[in-house]
Amino acid sequence: MSVLRIDARDGMARTGVLHTVHGDIRTPAFMPVATHASVKALDPDEVRQCGTDILLCNAYHLALRPGVDHVERAGGMHRFMGWDGPILTDSGGYQLVSLRGFAGIDEDGATFVSPYDGGRLFVTPEAAVDNQFRLGADIIMCLDHPVAFGTAADTALEATERTHRWAAHCRAAHPGQGRLLFGIAQGGFDIEARQKSAQAITKLDFDGIAVGGLAVGEPVDIMAEMAKASIAELPADRPRYFMGLGTDLELLTMVSLGFDMFDCVVPTRLARNATALTPWGRMPLRNARHRLDDTPVDPDCPCSTCKRFSRAYLRHLFAAGEILGHRLLTIHNITHLNRLMDGARTAITAGTFLEYRKQVVAQAKNREPVQAGGAGC
Repeated sequence: MSVLRIDARDGMARTGVLHTVHGDIRTPAFMPVATHASVKALDPDEVRQCGTDILLCNAYHLALRPGVDHVERAGGMHRFMGWDGPILTDSGGYQLVSLRGFAGIDEDGATFVSPYDGGRLFVTPEAAVDNQFRLGADIIMCLDHPVAFGTAADTALEATERTHRWAAHCRAAHPGQGRLLFGIAQGGFDIEARQKSAQAITKLDFDGIAVGGLAVGEPVDIMAEMAKASIAELPADRPRYFMGLGTDLELLTMVSLGFDMFDCVVPTRLARNATALTPWGRMPLRNARHRLDDTPVDPDCPCSTCKRFSRAYLRHLFAAGEILGHRLLTIHNITHLNRLMDGARTAITAGTFLEYRKQVVAQAKNREPVQAGGAGC
Protein backbone atom coordinates (compact mmCIF):
# COMPACT_ATOMS: atom_id res chain seq x y z
CA MET A 1 0.00 0.00 0.00
CA SER A 2 1.39 3.39 -0.98
CA VAL A 3 2.13 5.91 1.75
CA LEU A 4 1.30 8.72 -0.69
CA ARG A 5 -2.25 9.92 -1.25
CA ILE A 6 -2.70 11.87 -4.48
CA ASP A 7 -5.50 14.44 -4.13
CA ALA A 8 -5.25 16.28 -7.46
CA ARG A 9 -3.33 16.30 -10.72
CA ASP A 10 -2.76 19.02 -13.28
CA GLY A 11 -0.81 17.66 -16.20
CA MET A 12 2.09 15.72 -14.67
CA ALA A 13 2.09 17.91 -11.56
CA ARG A 14 0.34 16.43 -8.56
CA THR A 15 -0.53 17.35 -4.98
CA GLY A 16 -1.37 15.17 -2.03
CA VAL A 17 -0.22 13.96 1.37
CA LEU A 18 2.69 11.72 2.35
CA HIS A 19 2.04 9.83 5.58
CA THR A 20 4.83 9.23 8.13
CA VAL A 21 5.04 8.12 11.76
CA HIS A 22 5.57 11.73 12.90
CA GLY A 23 2.88 13.33 10.80
CA ASP A 24 1.71 14.14 7.30
CA ILE A 25 3.65 16.04 4.65
CA ARG A 26 1.78 18.18 2.14
CA THR A 27 3.20 17.63 -1.34
CA PRO A 28 4.86 19.07 -3.28
CA ALA A 29 7.06 19.90 -0.30
CA PHE A 30 10.30 21.74 0.32
CA MET A 31 12.54 20.38 3.09
CA PRO A 32 14.85 22.86 4.83
CA VAL A 33 18.23 21.29 5.54
CA ALA A 34 19.13 20.72 9.19
CA THR A 35 22.51 19.13 8.49
CA HIS A 36 23.65 18.88 12.10
CA ALA A 37 20.12 18.49 13.53
CA SER A 38 19.59 22.24 13.32
CA VAL A 39 18.24 24.59 10.67
CA LYS A 40 20.98 27.18 11.02
CA ALA A 41 20.08 30.01 13.44
CA LEU A 42 16.44 28.94 14.00
CA ASP A 43 14.68 26.99 16.71
CA PRO A 44 12.10 24.33 15.73
CA ASP A 45 9.09 26.54 16.48
CA GLU A 46 10.40 29.20 14.11
CA VAL A 47 10.99 26.60 11.40
CA ARG A 48 7.42 25.36 11.81
CA GLN A 49 6.07 28.92 11.65
CA CYS A 50 7.78 29.28 8.27
CA GLY A 51 5.33 26.66 6.94
CA THR A 52 7.65 23.65 7.14
CA ASP A 53 6.28 20.10 7.39
CA ILE A 54 9.52 18.08 7.20
CA LEU A 55 13.26 18.57 7.78
CA LEU A 56 16.30 16.90 6.25
CA CYS A 57 19.17 15.88 8.54
CA ASN A 58 22.46 14.33 7.43
CA ALA A 59 23.27 10.92 8.87
CA TYR A 60 26.92 11.18 7.80
CA HIS A 61 27.53 14.38 9.75
CA LEU A 62 25.55 13.18 12.78
CA ALA A 63 27.46 9.89 12.81
CA LEU A 64 30.70 11.87 13.02
CA ARG A 65 29.42 14.42 15.52
CA PRO A 66 27.92 13.83 18.10
CA GLY A 67 27.64 10.16 17.06
CA VAL A 68 24.74 7.79 16.45
CA ASP A 69 25.06 6.27 19.94
CA HIS A 70 24.78 9.72 21.52
CA VAL A 71 21.64 10.68 19.59
CA GLU A 72 20.07 7.27 20.21
CA ARG A 73 20.69 7.56 23.97
CA ALA A 74 19.09 11.02 23.89
CA GLY A 75 15.88 9.48 22.53
CA GLY A 76 16.50 9.94 18.80
CA MET A 77 16.65 13.03 16.65
CA HIS A 78 13.13 14.26 17.36
CA ARG A 79 13.73 14.49 21.09
CA PHE A 80 17.37 15.51 20.72
CA MET A 81 16.61 18.51 18.51
CA GLY A 82 13.11 19.34 19.77
CA TRP A 83 11.37 18.82 16.43
CA ASP A 84 8.16 16.76 16.49
CA GLY A 85 7.52 16.58 12.75
CA PRO A 86 8.82 14.19 10.09
CA ILE A 87 12.57 13.92 9.43
CA LEU A 88 14.30 12.56 6.35
CA THR A 89 17.95 11.60 6.69
CA ASP A 90 20.46 11.68 3.85
CA SER A 91 22.68 8.59 3.97
CA GLY A 92 25.92 10.37 3.12
CA GLY A 93 26.03 9.40 -0.54
CA TYR A 94 26.11 13.04 -1.62
CA GLN A 95 29.29 13.53 0.40
CA LEU A 96 31.00 11.14 -2.01
CA VAL A 97 30.79 14.09 -4.43
CA SER A 98 30.89 17.13 -2.16
CA LEU A 99 33.68 15.73 0.04
CA ARG A 100 35.31 13.41 -2.47
CA GLY A 101 38.75 14.36 -1.23
CA PHE A 102 37.75 12.90 2.14
CA ALA A 103 36.11 9.67 0.91
CA GLY A 104 37.06 6.33 -0.56
CA ILE A 105 34.80 3.72 -2.16
CA ASP A 106 34.91 -0.03 -2.67
CA GLU A 107 32.25 -2.65 -3.28
CA ASP A 108 31.51 -3.05 0.41
CA GLY A 109 30.85 0.61 1.17
CA ALA A 110 32.34 4.06 1.63
CA THR A 111 35.15 5.17 3.91
CA PHE A 112 34.95 8.80 5.03
CA VAL A 113 37.73 10.81 6.64
CA SER A 114 36.23 13.15 9.20
CA PRO A 115 36.83 16.83 8.30
CA TYR A 116 36.57 17.52 12.06
CA ASP A 117 39.27 15.30 13.59
CA GLY A 118 40.67 13.12 10.80
CA GLY A 119 39.00 9.96 12.12
CA ARG A 120 37.67 7.34 9.73
CA LEU A 121 34.07 6.24 9.30
CA PHE A 122 33.30 3.14 7.23
CA VAL A 123 29.68 2.92 6.06
CA THR A 124 28.20 -0.13 4.37
CA PRO A 125 24.71 -0.06 2.84
CA GLU A 126 23.44 -2.04 5.83
CA ALA A 127 25.14 0.32 8.28
CA ALA A 128 23.67 3.34 6.49
CA VAL A 129 20.16 1.98 7.03
CA ASP A 130 20.88 0.95 10.63
CA ASN A 131 22.39 4.34 11.51
CA GLN A 132 19.40 6.22 10.16
CA PHE A 133 16.98 3.88 11.92
CA ARG A 134 18.80 4.39 15.23
CA LEU A 135 18.82 8.15 14.71
CA GLY A 136 15.03 7.93 14.47
CA ALA A 137 14.47 8.98 10.86
CA ASP A 138 10.95 8.79 9.45
CA ILE A 139 12.35 8.50 5.92
CA ILE A 140 15.62 6.60 5.44
CA MET A 141 17.68 7.03 2.27
CA CYS A 142 19.70 4.25 0.67
CA LEU A 143 23.45 4.62 0.40
CA ASP A 144 24.18 5.54 -3.20
CA HIS A 145 27.15 6.52 -5.35
CA PRO A 146 26.56 9.74 -7.31
CA VAL A 147 29.20 11.25 -9.58
CA ALA A 148 30.20 14.80 -10.42
CA PHE A 149 29.27 16.44 -13.71
CA GLY A 150 31.97 15.71 -16.28
CA THR A 151 32.76 12.23 -14.93
CA ALA A 152 33.72 9.75 -17.66
CA ALA A 153 30.81 7.63 -18.90
CA ASP A 154 32.37 4.31 -17.88
CA THR A 155 33.07 5.58 -14.37
CA ALA A 156 29.51 6.92 -14.07
CA LEU A 157 28.09 3.57 -15.23
CA GLU A 158 30.19 1.70 -12.68
CA ALA A 159 28.94 4.02 -9.91
CA THR A 160 25.34 3.55 -11.05
CA GLU A 161 25.60 -0.23 -11.04
CA ARG A 162 27.16 -0.07 -7.58
CA THR A 163 24.21 2.09 -6.48
CA HIS A 164 21.85 -0.69 -7.59
CA ARG A 165 23.74 -3.37 -5.67
CA TRP A 166 23.89 -1.19 -2.57
CA ALA A 167 20.16 -0.48 -2.91
CA ALA A 168 19.40 -4.21 -2.81
CA HIS A 169 21.48 -4.54 0.38
CA CYS A 170 19.64 -1.57 1.91
CA ARG A 171 16.28 -3.08 1.00
CA ALA A 172 17.20 -6.37 2.66
CA ALA A 173 18.43 -4.59 5.81
CA HIS A 174 15.39 -2.32 6.23
CA PRO A 175 13.69 -3.08 9.56
CA GLY A 176 10.35 -1.52 8.63
CA GLN A 177 8.51 -0.61 11.85
CA GLY A 178 6.76 2.29 10.18
CA ARG A 179 9.95 3.87 8.85
CA LEU A 180 9.96 4.56 5.11
CA LEU A 181 12.89 3.56 2.91
CA PHE A 182 13.60 5.47 -0.30
CA GLY A 183 15.78 4.15 -3.10
CA ILE A 184 17.86 6.50 -5.23
CA ALA A 185 18.09 6.35 -9.02
CA GLN A 186 21.35 7.52 -10.55
CA GLY A 187 22.68 7.21 -14.11
CA GLY A 188 25.15 10.05 -14.47
CA PHE A 189 24.38 12.28 -17.45
CA ASP A 190 23.29 9.68 -19.98
CA ILE A 191 19.60 9.35 -20.84
CA GLU A 192 19.62 5.58 -21.33
CA ALA A 193 21.56 5.03 -18.10
CA ARG A 194 19.07 7.26 -16.27
CA GLN A 195 16.15 5.25 -17.60
CA LYS A 196 17.70 1.90 -16.73
CA SER A 197 18.63 3.05 -13.24
CA ALA A 198 15.10 4.25 -12.53
CA GLN A 199 13.77 0.90 -13.74
CA ALA A 200 16.22 -1.05 -11.59
CA ILE A 201 15.42 0.91 -8.43
CA THR A 202 11.67 0.66 -9.10
CA LYS A 203 11.91 -3.14 -9.19
CA LEU A 204 13.17 -3.17 -5.59
CA ASP A 205 9.78 -1.88 -4.38
CA PHE A 206 10.83 1.00 -2.14
CA ASP A 207 8.37 3.23 -0.28
CA GLY A 208 9.56 6.15 -2.41
CA ILE A 209 12.25 6.90 -4.96
CA ALA A 210 14.66 9.80 -5.23
CA VAL A 211 16.47 11.01 -8.32
CA GLY A 212 20.01 11.82 -7.28
CA GLY A 213 23.23 12.96 -8.87
CA LEU A 214 21.70 16.08 -10.46
CA ALA A 215 21.97 19.77 -9.56
CA VAL A 216 25.70 19.16 -9.10
CA GLY A 217 26.96 21.82 -11.49
CA GLU A 218 25.53 20.68 -14.82
CA PRO A 219 23.69 23.11 -17.16
CA VAL A 220 19.99 23.52 -16.35
CA ASP A 221 18.85 22.05 -19.68
CA ILE A 222 20.87 18.88 -19.07
CA MET A 223 19.49 18.62 -15.54
CA ALA A 224 15.93 18.85 -16.87
CA GLU A 225 16.62 16.31 -19.62
CA MET A 226 18.04 13.79 -17.13
CA ALA A 227 15.17 14.39 -14.70
CA LYS A 228 12.60 13.73 -17.43
CA ALA A 229 14.32 10.49 -18.42
CA SER A 230 14.36 9.32 -14.79
CA ILE A 231 10.84 10.22 -13.71
CA ALA A 232 9.27 8.67 -16.81
CA GLU A 233 10.30 5.27 -15.41
CA LEU A 234 9.17 5.81 -11.81
CA PRO A 235 5.90 4.44 -10.38
CA ALA A 236 3.10 6.99 -10.14
CA ASP A 237 1.85 5.74 -6.76
CA ARG A 238 5.08 6.43 -4.84
CA PRO A 239 6.60 9.72 -3.66
CA ARG A 240 9.27 11.08 -6.01
CA TYR A 241 12.08 13.13 -4.53
CA PHE A 242 14.43 15.39 -6.50
CA MET A 243 17.52 15.78 -4.35
CA GLY A 244 19.29 19.11 -3.84
CA LEU A 245 17.18 21.74 -5.59
CA GLY A 246 16.07 25.06 -4.13
CA THR A 247 15.49 27.85 -6.67
CA ASP A 248 12.00 29.03 -7.64
CA LEU A 249 11.95 28.35 -11.37
CA GLU A 250 13.80 25.04 -11.17
CA LEU A 251 11.53 23.83 -8.37
CA LEU A 252 8.42 24.58 -10.39
CA THR A 253 9.95 22.90 -13.44
CA MET A 254 10.40 19.72 -11.43
CA VAL A 255 6.91 20.00 -9.92
CA SER A 256 5.59 20.18 -13.49
CA LEU A 257 7.35 16.87 -14.22
CA GLY A 258 5.68 15.17 -11.26
CA PHE A 259 8.25 15.42 -8.44
CA ASP A 260 6.87 15.68 -4.91
CA MET A 261 9.78 16.49 -2.59
CA PHE A 262 12.81 18.78 -2.66
CA ASP A 263 15.63 19.94 -0.40
CA CYS A 264 18.43 22.47 -0.60
CA VAL A 265 20.79 24.55 1.53
CA VAL A 266 20.11 27.61 -0.65
CA PRO A 267 17.72 29.49 1.68
CA THR A 268 19.97 29.20 4.73
CA ARG A 269 23.25 29.68 2.88
CA LEU A 270 22.01 32.80 1.13
CA ALA A 271 20.69 34.14 4.43
CA ARG A 272 24.16 33.83 5.96
CA ASN A 273 25.43 35.91 3.06
CA ALA A 274 22.84 38.69 3.40
CA THR A 275 20.83 37.61 0.37
CA ALA A 276 17.05 37.35 0.32
CA LEU A 277 14.92 35.19 -1.95
CA THR A 278 12.14 37.24 -3.54
CA PRO A 279 9.65 36.85 -6.41
CA TRP A 280 11.97 39.12 -8.42
CA GLY A 281 15.08 37.05 -7.81
CA ARG A 282 17.87 37.27 -5.25
CA MET A 283 18.17 40.51 -3.30
CA PRO A 284 21.67 41.29 -1.94
CA LEU A 285 20.93 43.35 1.14
CA ARG A 286 24.49 44.61 1.51
CA ASN A 287 23.82 46.72 -1.57
CA ALA A 288 24.06 50.43 -0.73
CA ARG A 289 20.67 51.14 -2.30
CA HIS A 290 19.02 49.52 0.72
CA ARG A 291 20.72 51.81 3.26
CA LEU A 292 17.69 54.07 3.66
CA ASP A 293 15.01 51.68 2.41
CA ASP A 294 12.26 51.38 5.01
CA THR A 295 10.22 48.77 3.09
CA PRO A 296 10.24 45.06 3.96
CA VAL A 297 12.09 42.55 1.82
CA ASP A 298 8.79 41.44 0.28
CA PRO A 299 5.67 43.48 1.17
CA ASP A 300 3.45 40.49 0.35
CA CYS A 301 5.37 38.01 2.52
CA PRO A 302 3.61 37.05 5.79
CA CYS A 303 6.80 36.05 7.65
CA SER A 304 7.67 37.73 10.94
CA THR A 305 10.72 39.36 9.35
CA CYS A 306 8.74 41.11 6.63
CA LYS A 307 6.00 42.10 9.07
CA ARG A 308 8.36 43.95 11.42
CA PHE A 309 11.69 44.84 9.83
CA SER A 310 12.94 46.95 6.94
CA ARG A 311 15.62 46.32 4.36
CA ALA A 312 17.59 49.18 5.89
CA TYR A 313 17.55 47.49 9.29
CA LEU A 314 18.58 44.12 7.85
CA ARG A 315 21.41 45.79 5.93
CA HIS A 316 22.52 47.47 9.15
CA LEU A 317 22.56 44.14 11.02
CA PHE A 318 24.83 42.53 8.45
CA ALA A 319 27.11 45.60 8.30
CA ALA A 320 27.41 45.49 12.10
CA GLY A 321 28.03 41.74 12.17
CA GLU A 322 24.89 41.07 14.21
CA ILE A 323 23.70 37.45 14.08
CA LEU A 324 20.08 38.62 14.20
CA GLY A 325 20.38 39.49 10.51
CA HIS A 326 21.18 35.87 9.71
CA ARG A 327 18.22 34.68 11.77
CA LEU A 328 15.70 37.10 10.29
CA LEU A 329 16.73 36.46 6.72
CA THR A 330 16.66 32.67 7.24
CA ILE A 331 13.06 32.99 8.45
CA HIS A 332 12.16 34.94 5.32
CA ASN A 333 13.98 32.67 2.84
CA ILE A 334 12.45 29.45 4.18
CA THR A 335 9.01 31.07 4.26
CA HIS A 336 9.51 32.17 0.65
CA LEU A 337 10.11 28.62 -0.61
CA ASN A 338 7.30 27.17 1.49
CA ARG A 339 4.95 29.81 0.04
CA LEU A 340 6.11 28.79 -3.44
CA MET A 341 5.16 25.18 -2.68
CA ASP A 342 1.86 26.25 -1.13
CA GLY A 343 1.06 28.21 -4.27
CA ALA A 344 1.88 25.17 -6.39
CA ARG A 345 -0.38 22.94 -4.29
CA THR A 346 -3.25 25.42 -4.54
CA ALA A 347 -2.81 25.84 -8.30
CA ILE A 348 -2.65 22.09 -8.96
CA THR A 349 -5.86 21.60 -6.99
CA ALA A 350 -7.54 24.37 -9.00
CA GLY A 351 -6.19 23.07 -12.32
CA THR A 352 -4.24 26.30 -12.90
CA PHE A 353 -0.65 25.15 -12.32
CA LEU A 354 0.51 26.17 -15.81
CA GLU A 355 -0.78 29.70 -15.23
CA TYR A 356 0.81 29.80 -11.79
CA ARG A 357 4.16 28.75 -13.17
CA LYS A 358 3.94 31.32 -15.96
CA GLN A 359 3.13 33.99 -13.40
CA VAL A 360 6.17 33.10 -11.29
CA VAL A 361 8.42 33.09 -14.37
CA ALA A 362 7.07 36.46 -15.54
CA GLN A 363 7.52 37.99 -12.10
CA ALA A 364 11.10 36.76 -11.94
CA LYS A 365 11.85 38.41 -15.29
CA ASN A 366 10.45 41.77 -14.24
CA ARG A 367 12.14 44.31 -12.03
CA GLU A 368 10.84 44.71 -8.53
CA PRO A 369 7.93 47.16 -8.41
CA VAL A 370 8.61 50.49 -6.70
CA GLN A 371 7.12 50.66 -3.19
CA ALA A 372 5.72 53.92 -1.94
CA GLY A 373 7.93 55.41 0.77
CA GLY A 374 10.87 53.15 0.00
CA ALA A 375 14.09 55.03 -0.48
CA GLY A 376 16.40 53.57 -3.08
CA CYS A 377 13.83 51.16 -4.60
